[in-house]
Amino acid sequence: MRKYFKHIFASKYAYRDGKPLWPAAAVNYTGKTQYLFRINKGVLNQSDDKAVNRWIPMNERPIPFERMIFIGDGDTDIPAMKMLRYQHGVPIAVFDPDRFKGPDSDKVYNLIAEDRADHVCPADYRDKSQLDITVKGVLGRMARNAGYRP
Repeated sequence: MRKYFKHIFASKYAYRDGKPLWPAAAVNYTGKTQYLFRINKGVLNQSDDKAVNRWIPMNERPIPFERMIFIGDGDTDIPAMKMLRYQHGVPIAVFDPDRFKGPDSDKVYNLIAEDRADHVCPADYRDKSQLDITVKGVLGRMARNAGYRP
């Protein structure tokens, strides 16, 4: 899938003899929010703090928050989901349906009740799954709002 992306922000691992040894860089909850701003401002260099902190009017940013979808599956995703929702992007929370019963179900309900996510779906990435339909529907709405008419 890498060939379909301009840039990927992700955790990195240190390798020896082709085998991963340990995380060399981890993307934590604050890093995720920072990367959303980097994408929004078109700053793909991870060490360019001046560019990511430079003020740019919202209408001049290359990737508007309104055209972003963030799929999160854990507690470290909540700040990024909340920020993106505040900026009119679309946070989607995914969960393991096998763990949905019990205390995890309250977390899932609260993501919507507390305005942290717009959608909550089982973490099933197959074609025609609830997540697939939700993402395609959101993309269709974004295209329509951008003026696309089939």
